[in-house]
Amino acid sequence: MKLDESYLLGRLEKMLAIPSPVGYTDEIVAYVEEELAAVDVPFFRSRRGTLVATLDGTVRESDRVIAAHLDTLGAMVTRIKANGRLKLTPLGSWSARFAEGARVTVLGREKTQTHRGSILPLRSSGHVFGDSVDELPISWENVELRIDATCSSAQQAHDLGICVGDIVAVDSKPEFLPSGHIVSRHLDDKAGVACLLTAIHMLRQQTKTLPVECHPIFTLSEEEGCAAGHAPDQHVGEFVSVDIGPVAEEQNSSEHAANICIKDASGSYDSTLTNQLINICTNAHIDFRTDVYRYYRSDTNSAIVAGNDLRHALIAFGTESTHGYERTHIDSLLAVTKLLVNYMLSE
Repeated sequence: MKLDESYLLGRLEKMLAIPSPVGYTDEIVAYVEEELAAVDVPFFRSRRGTLVATLDGTVRESDRVIAAHLDTLGAMVTRIKANGRLKLTPLGSWSARFAEGARVTVLGREKTQTHRGSILPLRSSGHVFGDSVDELPISWENVELRIDATCSSAQQAHDLGICVGDIVAVDSKPEFLPSGHIVSRHLDDKAGVACLLTAIHMLRQQTKTLPVECHPIFTLSEEEGCAAGHAPDQHVGEFVSVDIGPVAEEQNSSEHAANICIKDASGSYDSTLTNQLINICTNAHIDFRTDVYRYYRSDTNSAIVAGNDLRHALIAFGTESTHGYERTHIDSLLAVTKLLVNYMLSE
């Protein structure tokens, strides 16, 4: 199986350049729609904006869903301070430790009200605060957003069009290195989306008819835990999420393999479907790892909690420093893509 690596990396790079924090996803949804239309894959948007595509298959009454989410971590303005700085709350679950120093865009209601800025600790200068800079606790209460404009009062911030409730997008700042490593914020889950688009692209080029109808879906609020509850219909029998997989000293996942999660914070994944994925990897000679993610949930969780009667599983690309300064490797993305193709072609 020869995958189009340049297609995968090109789509990932383009998506990383499109801001899509939770609550601000229309632009990236439109981009994915263009990619699906380019290979003649039919799709529709649900009422909530979830993108649902269809790849025809012989079996239609117990079909498949493969989900990847388009939303990323971000922040929101909760208060305009007297000094013109902005107080923030996180969108999604991530530490203020990784927000400090981030370059961001405040997404105003109008394009003329969009502003650049930086998230900084309240004590942001050693020349002013000395050693007490290092004593500041890490929390969202102890960071603020500095706007790159003349803005030293609440009134000036208001005059710029900044409002409580404005969404803040954090720059991805991706690097594609000769070693095959990819370093960027928001690999979660734009790398998973790139894998799924590449698998779809390959299948459409080969014009294969799938054994089972498959619905790639692109969800919009996974980072807040409620993305896929409404997406499956009564015909869906299997639900597979494609998402980020934590790589660390106490984890079994790898940046150079497809990773299959057996259990996460929501509980155990379906053993029959999980074993099917493992067998596919073995038979297709795809490097894989199995793992348990203790502080983790995926799109499948919201689908199960919503009461959908289906089998569920999770495929993950291995990533260092998830929800922080993320790093993966092309090996893992290619392995995940191969697994997705083989799964869609399986009985």
